[in-house]
Amino acid sequence: MKRNTFSTKGLTKTYGEGRSAVHALRGVDLDIPQGEIVVLLGPSGSGKSTLLNIIGGLDRATSGEAWFNDQNLCEMTDAQLTRYRRDHVGFVFQFYNLMPSLTAHENVELVTEIARDPMDADDALAMVGLRDRVDHFPAQLSGGEQQRVAIARAVAKNPTVLFCDEPTGALDSKTGRAVLHVLKDVNEKLGATVLIVTHAASQAAMADRVIHFADGGIRKVVVNEHKLTPEEIEW
Repeated sequence: MKRNTFSTKGLTKTYGEGRSAVHALRGVDLDIPQGEIVVLLGPSGSGKSTLLNIIGGLDRATSGEAWFNDQNLCEMTDAQLTRYRRDHVGFVFQFYNLMPSLTAHENVELVTEIARDPMDADDALAMVGLRDRVDHFPAQLSGGEQQRVAIARAVAKNPTVLFCDEPTGALDSKTGRAVLHVLKDVNEKLGATVLIVTHAASQAAMADRVIHFADGGIRKVVVNEHKLTPEEIEW
């Protein structure tokens, strides 16, 4: 039996108070096994990004438990959450958040300087197919190339978990497939658990497990017995 990378019990997140309160998560119970590609699927406002932010150590739950291996994230201090993010978590966002004045190599190297057991920056860029673009600045790269730099920056930490929030949202279908292929390679070559937040149902076909969100809760969890490759996905 696989060990769970994450488990949550009764996890809630509420913004505001009284009648104006927004219940972003409503008692979420969830297990995410180690080493899987997991897609969190649902419309905007369904709670999937809120969950990602809490188990990624970027936000705190209102109540409940969120476990990373044997550590309860909800009981960590701010300093402990910072170490958790530094040592275990890589983040990839829809918008690439690259430093425009730095080359691809330098953008990735920023992370390797603080990581506990980093990859070489150029090795990380080679892993995402950018060996020949290491000295280019973001403005000299296409959208897909910039996203791959962002992925290289995340994987250069040798993360236990890679969180991806709408990683193909700003990309066309061809470029989006290339990015999904990179995420698949990261999962297979590094053994990282990969969580992908998306509202694009077609992308769920490449996941080991699909968690459907609606109205702050989990509607259903589907285990894919026959995964598709990124090339086989209908965009």
